[in-house]
Amino acid sequence: MTTATVPARAPWSAVIPAGGLLTITDLHGNQAVDFLVYDAHDTAVRYSAPDTIQAQGNIFLTAGSVLLSDEHTALMTVVADGCGGHDTIAGACSKESNTLRYGHHTWSQHACVDNFLAEGARWGLGKRDLVSNVNWYMNVPVEDDGTLGIVDGRSAPGLEVTLRAETDVLVLVSNCPQINNPCNGFDPTPVRMTVTAPEAAEARG
Repeated sequence: MTTATVPARAPWSAVIPAGGLLTITDLHGNQAVDFLVYDAHDTAVRYSAPDTIQAQGNIFLTAGSVLLSDEHTALMTVVADGCGGHDTIAGACSKESNTLRYGHHTWSQHACVDNFLAEGARWGLGKRDLVSNVNWYMNVPVEDDGTLGIVDGRSAPGLEVTLRAETDVLVLVSNCPQINNPCNGFDPTPVRMTVTAPEAAEARG
């Protein structure tokens, strides 16, 4: 088992072998964790929000949800979830979206796309490899008129979500730096990543 604390606003990545577990712990509560996953042996096969949503008939993720690739293959399965209702459609914040939503004075602020590009470069990934991502712990209700809201999260200190790798996967994470909406309670905080090897995961049952 390996554990890493990801500082507020920082990226993280790892290869999770098939059968291994990744547990994401929201240490202080109300912290969004942007997440992408790729086949570790062929990163052209990557998480697909449309395939995942269509297969489960739900835009929100929780225990039992399977993260599918654009080849409709299973990449990871949510095996435990202390929060529920994780977002699949709001995407990652960027300098461009911040400027559009919150004003030109936000252009210099760090964003999730910056984290994904910096961390992805370590694995040979670039901007064309970024797709719509999962936002763990982010509360994005769909309003009656079809618009999306970004509101205070449902999480609390110590809550966890655990995923099992269904094949060898590469995971990229941005511990969201957003300070212009409530997704991080306007105060980004650290999260913890715990990787459990397949043998230990099997022993856990």
